[in-house]
Amino acid sequence: MNYSQIILDKKEPVATITFNRPEKLNAFSMKLSEELADAIYNLKRNNEIKIIVFKGAGGNFSAGDDIDEFPQWGTSDQVFERGLFYQHTADEIESLGQMTIAAVDGYAIGGGLEVTMVCDFVIAAEGSKFGIPEIDIGSTPGWGGTQRMGRFVGRRMIKEMIFLGTLIDAQQAKEVQLVNKVVPKEKLDTAVNDLIEVLLTKPPEILKIAKFIIRKGLEADLYTGLGFETIAGTLNLTTKAMTEGTTSFSQKSPLWKSRRKKVTEYYNKYPW
Repeated sequence: MNYSQIILDKKEPVATITFNRPEKLNAFSMKLSEELADAIYNLKRNNEIKIIVFKGAGGNFSAGDDIDEFPQWGTSDQVFERGLFYQHTADEIESLGQMTIAAVDGYAIGGGLEVTMVCDFVIAAEGSKFGIPEIDIGSTPGWGGTQRMGRFVGRRMIKEMIFLGTLIDAQQAKEVQLVNKVVPKEKLDTAVNDLIEVLLTKPPEILKIAKFIIRKGLEADLYTGLGFETIAGTLNLTTKAMTEGTTSFSQKSPLWKSRRKKVTEYYNKYPW
């Protein structure tokens, strides 16, 4: 597919997907959504890409679905299928084996916020706005917001945000655990790159396993989740990453030291 409403930039081992409708605050048109789904499908199968960054052009992440296109969605059956398609795209992002980072500037509302919720990390510029205000156009969220937000912020907060259409700023979003780090607008790209540097020091196959058991285990009962963890621990023993990592730890070699140094430097620069 030739992309016109997203920009896909691949500089292995990192790929960046930029929502590219700045004149519409990067609202998700039907075409943009189809391009996004296609890009995710292809990146999922690219073993050279270890990290995927999502961002928006022109100073905003995304204002969600393009409301002007709603009359084009068709019959109730077609709208139903489109909703399933959007949820499937969100599920595909969440299940990617690669690490995912949402770099948020400006508005991340509606579907824009819902995309950030399926990313592994969210780095936000000061002054960014988050919310699910669909109530004010007579709608409920469609990319999974009614279900995923409650798994981050709790029932009281999700009801307030969805029932009232509340918009919160980046710092408030961090306080309710929708955001990992808040940085000055001019340092957003630097903060994302610093996180990428830390992630690239970690063994990608172990990141993939850890991501899988967290995602699956947290949606299961405790003992099923512990089962995932036990099986993963056994699988770790078969990996080159664990052999190298444990040897490096025992010998206090540069590999282990550099990993610990990098993460320490990161949190000195970006505290909890």
